[in-house]
Amino acid sequence: MYHSILIFFWKPPRVAGEMDNASQLKEEGNKYFQGNDYENAIKSYTKALKVAKDKSLQAVLFRNRAACFLKKENYAQAASDASRAIDINASDIKALYRRSQALEKLGKLDQAFKDIQRCATIEPRNKNFQETLRRLGASIQEKVSTMFSTDARVQQMFEILLDEKSEKEKREKAANNLIVLGREEAGAERIFQNNGLNLLLRLIDTKNPELVLAAIRTLSGMCTDHKARATAILHMLGIDNICLWMSTNHEEISLAVSNLLQAIIDSLTGEGKKEEHGKEDALVLDTKKDLKAVTMRLLDMLPNKKVSGQGRDRALNLLNKNIPRKDLRIHDNSRTLFVIDNGLKKILKVAGQIPDMPNCLPLTENTQLTASVLLNKLYDDLRCDPERDNFRLLCEEYIQSKIDPQDMDKTLHAIQTVSGVLQGPFYLGNKLLGMKGVMEMMVALCGSEREIDQLVAVEALIHASTKLSRATFIITNGISLLKEIYKKTQNEKIKIRALVGLCKLGSAGGTDYGLRQFAEGSTEKLARQCRKWLCNPAIDTRTRKWAIEGLAYLTLDADVKDDFVEDEPAMQAMFELTSDKTILYSVATVLVNCTNSYDVKEIIPELVQLAKFSKQHVPEEHPKDKKDFVSKRVKRLVAAGVTSSLVCMVKADSAILTDQTKELLARVFLALCEDAKDRGTIVAQGGGKVILSASYFRCTEVGKIKASHALAKIAAISNPDIAFPGERVYEVVRPLVSLLNTERDGLQNYEALLGLTNFSGRSDKLRQKIIKEKALPDIENYMFENHDQLRQAATECMCNLVVNKEVQERFIADGNDRLKLLVLLCGEDDDKVQNAAAGALAMLTAAHKKLCHKLTEVTTQWLEILQRLCLHDKLNVQHRGLVIVYNLIHADQELAKKLVESEMLEILTIVGKQADDPQRQHVLKVARECLVKFMDYGMIKPISKKNED
Repeated sequence: MYHSILIFFWKPPRVAGEMDNASQLKEEGNKYFQGNDYENAIKSYTKALKVAKDKSLQAVLFRNRAACFLKKENYAQAASDASRAIDINASDIKALYRRSQALEKLGKLDQAFKDIQRCATIEPRNKNFQETLRRLGASIQEKVSTMFSTDARVQQMFEILLDEKSEKEKREKAANNLIVLGREEAGAERIFQNNGLNLLLRLIDTKNPELVLAAIRTLSGMCTDHKARATAILHMLGIDNICLWMSTNHEEISLAVSNLLQAIIDSLTGEGKKEEHGKEDALVLDTKKDLKAVTMRLLDMLPNKKVSGQGRDRALNLLNKNIPRKDLRIHDNSRTLFVIDNGLKKILKVAGQIPDMPNCLPLTENTQLTASVLLNKLYDDLRCDPERDNFRLLCEEYIQSKIDPQDMDKTLHAIQTVSGVLQGPFYLGNKLLGMKGVMEMMVALCGSEREIDQLVAVEALIHASTKLSRATFIITNGISLLKEIYKKTQNEKIKIRALVGLCKLGSAGGTDYGLRQFAEGSTEKLARQCRKWLCNPAIDTRTRKWAIEGLAYLTLDADVKDDFVEDEPAMQAMFELTSDKTILYSVATVLVNCTNSYDVKEIIPELVQLAKFSKQHVPEEHPKDKKDFVSKRVKRLVAAGVTSSLVCMVKADSAILTDQTKELLARVFLALCEDAKDRGTIVAQGGGKVILSASYFRCTEVGKIKASHALAKIAAISNPDIAFPGERVYEVVRPLVSLLNTERDGLQNYEALLGLTNFSGRSDKLRQKIIKEKALPDIENYMFENHDQLRQAATECMCNLVVNKEVQERFIADGNDRLKLLVLLCGEDDDKVQNAAAGALAMLTAAHKKLCHKLTEVTTQWLEILQRLCLHDKLNVQHRGLVIVYNLIHADQELAKKLVESEMLEILTIVGKQADDPQRQHVLKVARECLVKFMDYGMIKPISKKNED
């Protein structure tokens, strides 16, 4: 009988190898940490934790990673990692101290106190622990006393506000104090805990506008950055009540409620939450249901006749801001799909309203354009063709339901809806124009006797003729209708719209001088009429803005641009009308055209010749589009105060100020900053702040680049303390660094480097900010550039940066050629490069003796280069060369000996013996001090007068 034998081969675990690997990764993380590269340090420690089996090593890794998170101000994660280290070793004093630091930053003072108390118990003689213990104890006592005093203050404020007999001044003061208290974490929590919500609702029920505003603004502060409190407030107030308050005709109250709802949405979605807050990380709230309820209620407001025009605008703005994805790289667009399925037809109803018709919903001048912007954002947020097809089918279904040959009023709504879509997602609007009967109905309405029919049809034709291909159809089929309407109608509203239609068709060739649609002089006549209407205050604002719309197209013609900037009353009238947000895009377009700040395709001569040979059309430049004419137009605009107008435009907090409009404004600012003489005026009128906001905030990528370039132009020549006062100057650094990119052009690189050079010469805090934005590697790369000006600008920037200790450490570190590069740049033929490189070397060698030794080792040409500097015909370069020699002599006697044994002694003697000269005295002084040091070392002796004779 045979028995099967199962043999197990035991393999010893590879603990040693794993330990080695984990230890290596830990050491790697330590090096990153010492070099202030906390992101890579975290990655190394995380990798080490995955392979480390030893508990004590795990504890070290957790507490090290906690230190990194502390540096990155991610306090919640720092506390978590420190806790995991403490779980392994309860007496880990470093982990306890780091958790205490993190908990203090998170506002959990009592828990932080307990941890530092344990630290002080383990090491009672540690002064740092004892000091922290005293400080935290005092903070806790202060917090407790503040809590009790806050409760009393809150109660007192509500008593004053709810007492009708209270003096007006007392009530106003109490209301303002309540708002301030609601914005503070401790104050907001005390109001919330002490029946504050019910008291705030009582204030709202008084219907007194001042008390209502105070209550709503206090609620906004309480909801900001606090998910749990925002959720509770939303449920207690009720979304129906919030939307009812927002529907009021009182503009301030409507805006305040809109801000409250935005604060609630931000808290529910986590938008704007600062990392250091982290106090609710353990609290899990499912907010999707609440967000859906808010969205549905906002959509229900749109077609509701009881909602005011202000309220409808607020609802549209909130949808615009919160529904589409802010970053298209995020995959989830479910909020957009939800709105399309449940509210697209409601948005279309708003877009299709005709203000002059009975039963029109209450609207403001901004409502319909805001609805068009929302349609555009929703359409752009779709990810695939099926989603776009669904959007189109819903639009077609809605428009088809409105077309009724027996009911002209209903059909007008259909055409107006198409106009609304054309102002939003234009390509979709073009498809809707292709629906059966739509274009024919538009042309038929033009011939109607009713003025309202003509008004709607002309506007629809204007919006339909944005693209040249569509304009060609209208030129052949509808231009005669527009001319006829223009001649026959007595209604100024229709006349001006018909004129704008003609303006638009007349500019269909764009800036191409050879593609003029109308006869010579016709475009100028149209423009003159537009300017005449624009300057006529007797015409209503809504009609005058159409004149600007016409000029937005006509100013593509250079003759019209020149005439417009010469007509100061017309410019001032346009600037005054910018308070109407619906014309922001048109005004921006006029300014872009006048400054020629649109993109122009580069004309390659060889291709032009080829096109002529093959009898193809070649674009022609208008003589007045040449640089001299453009510069004169820009000067006229600056003198007319265009900067102040642009500042007001950018301040408009509305969905109508789209990313595309911001891009146009950024283009105009860049054109205005072209001449260095105008930059002071732009800064004085508030342009610097506005350009900075355009470079930072949501804008197209092109717009951010243009704004950053305009900032670079200002930063290059302005005093940063005046151009960007206070903390704003530190915000300018990032846009400048963004231009140090191989994808940007040489001029952008160069002016960004000039701006950084100017900034780096101001203060060490600014130098530190430049380093923090990781600009050093890019600046070093440009020092290798073949382009002389780029290399010069980068070297000058580095010359200013070497004053910083962190930069100096980079030069001291082994294994790099930074010092060698500077020495070789001192040997360049370019005086400015030599001057900057020599200045950097002079400061480095003055700061560190080690660099004096290193300088003589990096290249065999060092002595020859130094000699050339000391004999340079430019006094600045010569002075810096002599300072380097002076630093080498003072650093070490051996280095001094090398210099004495070379021709340097003869050079110093020749320079030092020269007669005193006020202009050269600083050079002579350094040379003589070098010789004196040689004498002190006993390497040379002074020559007596007797020997000289």
